[in-house]
Parts: sequence; structure tokens; C-alpha cells
Amino acid sequence: MKYIFIINPKAGQGKAEEDVRAALETLEEKELCELYITKQEGDAMMYITDYCKEHPEEEIRFIACGGDGTLNEVCNGAAGKENVSVTCYPCGSGNDFIKIYGGAEKFSDIGKLLNAPARKIDLLRMKDRYADNVINFGFDTTVAITINEERARTGKGNKNAYTKGVVRALMTAMKNRFTVIADGEVLNPDGKGLLCTIANGQYVGGSFRCAPKSEPDDGWIDVCLIRPISRIRFVQILDTYTNGKHLDDPKMQDIIIYRRAKSVEVKGPAGFACSLDGEIIYDRHFTVEIAPGILNFAVPE
Repeated sequence: MKYIFIINPKAGQGKAEEDVRAALETLEEKELCELYITKQEGDAMMYITDYCKEHPEEEIRFIACGGDGTLNEVCNGAAGKENVSVTCYPCGSGNDFIKIYGGAEKFSDIGKLLNAPARKIDLLRMKDRYADNVINFGFDTTVAITINEERARTGKGNKNAYTKGVVRALMTAMKNRFTVIADGEVLNPDGKGLLCTIANGQYVGGSFRCAPKSEPDDGWIDVCLIRPISRIRFVQILDTYTNGKHLDDPKMQDIIIYRRAKSVEVKGPAGFACSLDGEIIYDRHFTVEIAPGILNFAVPE
């Protein structure tokens, strides 16, 4: 097997490449390893797509070295390719998807990443893009826009950006207009909501367990919609939501709509935006479908 490390040069405070090279020097498999340093947004997906076309029979493992954005691009490039697997060396500002498997610490040993067994997982398909973790909108999109603005301003991710985003959303995004239809059922006939998460993973924003019952290999999309609430109640439920206890808390059942579905249609007003694994996409009408078992994802034991 060939191992190709896809490295975001801004990840790990700019030291990701150095750390990977140092780790490889101690491994027997180093001669089978290559590094590719991404040049711009979208480069990782394009590189993987082209590489796989040129080497259709080669067994390859791509290791995403960065955060959730880098992993998303690697997954998009590798999806649907039987001889290709993906894993993650977490050195970005956010590594939400792998929390479902135990978090960054479990993926921090490069030797174990090379030898980890691969399993088939689902992805969420939105038009010509895949999400490995979540597609969310409403309150969360305002937060994500703030995070991206902070990244553009500083040139790197910032964990405090999520807090800044929450404050901004509390002021501007407590009652959002959108309609969610899960397998034909209209979840919010009034067309309003605080937020909605369409999930394959469980975590978002570094610590918020938004979809605690989601499993990335069960063939289902988890949908969690929260109705509009007051700022006071938002503060009251924040800990419950953060800890992933909101689906079973009796005090939150009047504001939560939870479904499992194969297809989720979303309609919004002009200028409507969603966040696909952290990337802002402006689209007022789209459908998210489950793509079962479309990716080979390696998880260290």
C-alpha cells in the first residue's frame, strides 16, 4: 500500500509538515510514504481525484493532515473508490468528525494510522459535494460565517472564534426562516427554526455534541431541528445541548424535532446559507441524501 499525506501548510501552527516528516523517519514504512502540500482551497480534492485516475489499480491510503476542512476535501476525492482508504492526522483548529471514534489522541500516532483497519462509512451527498460530518444552518451558519471570517483575518483557525460566533448569532440569528422535509414529512410547517443539523457525525464547533445518536455507518441521516427560543432559554439549555443530552431531556421536548431519514430537503429564502463541514454554501433549495458505505475510513485500534 502507498501512503500519501495531504498536508494543509497552515495546520499545526505551520508545523504539520515538519511533524509528519519527523515521525516518518522512525517508521519502516517511510519508503512507501509521500507528502503532498496543498496550495489552496480545493487543491486536496483535485489532487486526489487526478492521482486516482492516473493510478486506478494502486492501493492507496490518504492521510488528511489538518482540520475538518482538509478531511472533507480528502473524503470528497476518495469517495467511491474501492482501492482507496482515508484517515486523519489531526493538527487543525477543529477535528470534530473523529471525536465519534475517540478524538484526536486516538489518531495522533502516525504508525498506527498506517496500519489501521479500514471500515466502510456513509457520507452525506449534497448535489456534487459530500459531507463526512454535518450540514447545518440557522444559528450554526452565523457561527460558521464568523469562524471563516476569523480564519481569513488571522490566516489560521482559532478555537475562540466559535465563541465569537455564538455571541454574534445570539444577537442576529435566534429566529431563522427555513423549511425542512425529511423523507416527505415537513418537520416545521411554520417555516421557522433556531437551527437544524443534518448529521453523519456527532460533534460540531469543537465541543458541541449536536447529534448524539448519529452513527456514520448505519445508512441513516440524523436530523435535529430546534424551534425558535428566547435568549434566556438558550442559555438555560446550552450545557444540555453541548453535552449531547438534549434528545432525551424532558425539558427540551417542546422545542426539539428529531428524525432519522434517507433524504432531507431544505428550502430557505433568498441568500440562505448552510455550513457543509464548516464551508459556507449559499443555496436556498437543496436536498441531502445518504450515500451508504461510500468511503473506506481507517480507525486506529
